[in-house]
Amino acid sequence: MSTAADFKMGEYTFPRGWFMIAEANELDDAPKAVRFFGKDFALYRGESGRVVMLDAYCSHMGTHLTASSSASIVINNEQLEGDSIRCPYHGWRYNHKGEVDDIPYFDGPCPKAGNLTSYHVVEEMGAIFMWHDEEGNEPTWDLPVLEEWKDPQWVNGAYDHLGELEMHPVEVLDNMADAFHLGPTHGAPCEYFENEYLDHVYYQRQGGFHRMYQAYLTTLTWYTGPGMLMSKQKFGDANGYEFIFNTPIDDGVIKVWHNNLAKAPTTSPGEEDIANAKMAQEGALAAFAQDFEIWRNKKPALNIMATKVEGNFKKGRIWHQQFYNPHGDADNYTSRINGKHHLTSYEKPGELAAELEAG
Repeated sequence: MSTAADFKMGEYTFPRGWFMIAEANELDDAPKAVRFFGKDFALYRGESGRVVMLDAYCSHMGTHLTASSSASIVINNEQLEGDSIRCPYHGWRYNHKGEVDDIPYFDGPCPKAGNLTSYHVVEEMGAIFMWHDEEGNEPTWDLPVLEEWKDPQWVNGAYDHLGELEMHPVEVLDNMADAFHLGPTHGAPCEYFENEYLDHVYYQRQGGFHRMYQAYLTTLTWYTGPGMLMSKQKFGDANGYEFIFNTPIDDGVIKVWHNNLAKAPTTSPGEEDIANAKMAQEGALAAFAQDFEIWRNKKPALNIMATKVEGNFKKGRIWHQQFYNPHGDADNYTSRINGKHHLTSYEKPGELAAELEAG
């Protein structure tokens, strides 16, 4: 397992950005204990529907707010009051801002020193996302959202929970620059390939004939920050989107989710359309699993022995570094790489790429 320091990412251990932390329906039954960015958190949905994320441990005696299942107030559904939560040990109550606002056996003012940090979370696209920033700043860009998620003609599936992977996320992002693995790993060698960097967004445009499915695959893939990949895809006559979200748990360990959107022929998808969407998601997941298996069985590529035609690896890692350093220094990285970068081994994106991007 290699760390951010091993990869010389920068000043911070964990990156800045929006990250998935749970599938939305995981909060339907009870509060949830989660761990990300080397910290433990309490995650719950208040009675109003508001999703709340607080530091995990009660200031009183260090009890985890959401890791108990046998305490009386948990069993009797008394832990949540509105959008506030009570500690299962002594009943101290924290509101959605993390403020201690009630101690059952004490009539005096609640100690402000007992307040916990509350984190910026958003529920979208069937998932819960948090903004993480070691500087403690508010979000510097909006959570990327696909409007197709709410369009009835697009069928969305449940998230594939792929579990933990002992690999630094920079090696997941290496795939964005890796044109030359598409043939050997996926059986879909590309005919055109291009990367583009635009501040906190990183694009890949590629297309080629897929040997196994005997169809032409065209993709526009982009990261918005280091944790959220979306990919617009045209595969033969089928149109879809693929999501791959990764979030650091600890330094050098990530959690990964996968999902798909598939466009149905009409705005009222039937059983056959839903079945076809599920098949499309399974096919996309099988392709991603090819990468996943390789990642599980490789040593860290701290320094890539890249040939002259693989120059985009270095650029991709420079792009990634901006999120491990102060936000005020981001231009030191983006100014070196912003723009389009074409691999001379392949054609430049043409009419098919333009049609996918415009459609």
